Amino acid sequence: MNKEIKIIECPRDAMQGIKTFIPTKNKVSYLQALLRVGFDTIDFGSFVSPKAIPQMQDTAEVLAKLDLSNTTSKLLAIIANTQGAQTAAEHEAIQYLGFPFSISENFQMRNTHKTIAQSLITLQEIFEIADKKNKEVVTYLSMGFGNPYGDPWNVEIVGEWTERLSEMGVKTLSLSDTVGSSTPEVITYLFSNLIPKYPQIEFGAHLHTTPNSWFEKIDAAYKAGCTRFDGAIQGFGGCPMATDKLTGNMPTEKLLSYFTSQKRTTGLNSLSFESAYNEASKLFGKFH
Repeated sequence: MNKEIKIIECPRDAMQGIKTFIPTKNKVSYLQALLRVGFDTIDFGSFVSPKAIPQMQDTAEVLAKLDLSNTTSKLLAIIANTQGAQTAAEHEAIQYLGFPFSISENFQMRNTHKTIAQSLITLQEIFEIADKKNKEVVTYLSMGFGNPYGDPWNVEIVGEWTERLSEMGVKTLSLSDTVGSSTPEVITYLFSNLIPKYPQIEFGAHLHTTPNSWFEKIDAAYKAGCTRFDGAIQGFGGCPMATDKLTGNMPTEKLLSYFTSQKRTTGLNSLSFESAYNEASKLFGKFH
């Protein structure tokens, strides 16, 4: 397994649930520190309704203030509809449009106010917008590892949706553990079955975790063939709908310690990472 390990840093996910508005200049300063680290991609902001996610209302302004001249990282913006996709696609600096597609009807309605059937149409339209503007789409399969809302969920359903999305032309599919419900067994089963079956798709793991379960989750995904991992420094953020307040984003430093132990390179600059880690403590320490 010689594919490069890709680490996707998700400051947007870390910030979006914070009620107090983080000043634009503070966001810019933190993102600038992240841009020096060498992450494959930075999920930096979102073009969604300010009513839905007030924290991200200054994404365009933040982007305009970033110095991108010395970074290899690509930028990803989350969008929830075609309007957001059109706005994001106008920005030359953004390479990826990220769309959360949930296989839970309940969660899709909560997240995007659309049914699954409507969301499939939206996703097709997003592909067309991305194609015209030379962008790539990252599709997040929300509730990929389980469902707390009582909607039907099993590994076969995940497989059926992967097949459907593959037929639509999905190239990057990140299985998302929206409320931290994944187990190593389910992670292993899904990745070890889906990765060989769909060689044209790059599969990612967007895992949420408690402080005690991070190792087994990363280990299961990696050993089942996953080489694309989302994280957020110190595990800040995560889904506000998770029931356990200890459940947060996968801490990026845990990903790095795991891949160091596996003797796999991630292409990150350790000094720059340390600096960004300290910046995260300063920025998020005020709100946690």
